[in-house]
Amino acid sequence: MGLNLDEQKAVDRFRKTVVEPSMTKLVILDFWAEWCGPCKALTPVLEKVAAEYADKGVILAKVNVDEEQFIAAQFQVRSIPTVYAMFQGQPVADLTPARSESQLKQYLDQILAQLPVQPGALGEEAPQDVAPLLAMGEEILAEGDGERAASVFAQIVEIAPDNAAAHAGLVRALLLAGRREEAAAVLDALDPKLAADHALDQARAALALAEDAPEEGELAELRAAVAAAPDDMDARLALANGLFAAGDRDGAADTLLAMVATDRAWNEGAARARLLQIFEAIGLEDPWVARTRRKLSTVLFG
Repeated sequence: MGLNLDEQKAVDRFRKTVVEPSMTKLVILDFWAEWCGPCKALTPVLEKVAAEYADKGVILAKVNVDEEQFIAAQFQVRSIPTVYAMFQGQPVADLTPARSESQLKQYLDQILAQLPVQPGALGEEAPQDVAPLLAMGEEILAEGDGERAASVFAQIVEIAPDNAAAHAGLVRALLLAGRREEAAAVLDALDPKLAADHALDQARAALALAEDAPEEGELAELRAAVAAAPDDMDARLALANGLFAAGDRDGAADTLLAMVATDRAWNEGAARARLLQIFEAIGLEDPWVARTRRKLSTVLFG
């Protein structure tokens, strides 16, 4: 990651005190310093409101900008006090303008009405109750943000290491982010009993498709081969495989749909079969899959 030892320690501290709790709770993140008068005036307000909202899943975390300069720099803190609301490891609101109890409560009420924050004090929730987090990860995955989805699923794996769906989501997210070797490592490291869970079948199918990832420059060669011989179905299938493995879902689907339209029976329906395999790997409930299935139906049935 290019971090020195002190920076890595700072990241680890921040992860334990802020990121991990924010996976289920709403964290009020307060950047402050000993010499900051406004910070000292705001502290009692933050502490009082956080205590009153603790049963709603709100906790307070404080970052001394003099002691944690690296973390403050990552958040581009330019003045203090700076206060954020954190959920799922991401800033979801800037609370800095709220300087009174009523203002802060108004912000928190609005945020809590929109996010699946688990009520109760930190640690009260059952470790296996990660369904809302899994839903959040799947939603981000469906939006096509592999990096953010991988971060969410990685946190869920830490909370519930025996949850097969969390590992499956992490594998699929890593693949979407182009991190194929890491995705394979996640599957390889699973306990045999957990690895046998059918929840991981989709992740394995996605990894199998990603194994065709082309080397640098190879994708251009595949495109050139198709351009030189547009009727060469083998070349078109190879291009579709390469496009999908490289993360270009649309390009792969368009190529395969064109192949089905040209000759749906070619190679015992290989183009259609590959599309169906892609659908399975991504997930039949995925919006992209639903849209592409409709396109396939149009090609097949007019």
